[in-house]
Amino acid sequence: MDRPQIWLDFAPELHLFVSAPRRAGRTALRTDGTSTLGHVVESLGVPLTEVGGLLVDGRAVPEAHVPADGEEIAVRAVTRPQPSPVPPRFLLDVHLGTLARRLRLLGVDAAYENPDIGDAALAARSAAEERIMLSRDRGLLRRRELWAGAYVYSHRPAEQLRDVLSRFAPSLAPWSRCTTCNGTLQPATKTSVREQLQDGTERSYDAFAQCTDCGQAYWRGAHHARLEAIVTEAVRDFGRCQESGEDQGRIGVVSG
Repeated sequence: MDRPQIWLDFAPELHLFVSAPRRAGRTALRTDGTSTLGHVVESLGVPLTEVGGLLVDGRAVPEAHVPADGEEIAVRAVTRPQPSPVPPRFLLDVHLGTLARRLRLLGVDAAYENPDIGDAALAARSAAEERIMLSRDRGLLRRRELWAGAYVYSHRPAEQLRDVLSRFAPSLAPWSRCTTCNGTLQPATKTSVREQLQDGTERSYDAFAQCTDCGQAYWRGAHHARLEAIVTEAVRDFGRCQESGEDQGRIGVVSG
């Protein structure tokens, strides 16, 4: 008996993942007759985290659907913003450290694992803490134990940030998180953080914040203008800022 032949059409947003011939539109594929549609799509290179819907002859079907001979299948991309059952929190792999710091700068809950703890441990943490796994590793995003995941499309941190903010629309609360450990910041006195200050810093600055988790001190340092530009652009393009306090809201960088 001949294997079933199906017809696939991938959304343009998914062309990055499939071979060149499948980017041109409707193409044929012979299946084994037992594999699910989700497995078929993944076998062609598309992580299911990037699939927003599967249509068979115009009707929506689940990933567990087993395609039959002659079926016309449309593979859609995720919608933006992508709905989330809870306010989005993230987990980033070892290759996305700069993105993690920029998300934290905006007050977004972004856990980050460095050094690398391995795919299995990352997937387990995603599930245990209900965090969206952000990665450019397709193999990691295929792990079934993930709570949720998303492919980061660019290798440039500025584009990565815009990608995540446009896709998940997290609430922004700039200057409210520690960029080092993801803890929360609270106003601090100069006296309480003096041991972390150099003489020039102590003389030049009066507004400070401190991480409630790791104790790192923050103030408006030399890189504040660059960080302020990142915050201003993000708030302008992706959501209103949730103020976290007058003092914290003006503190931009930790002393090196």
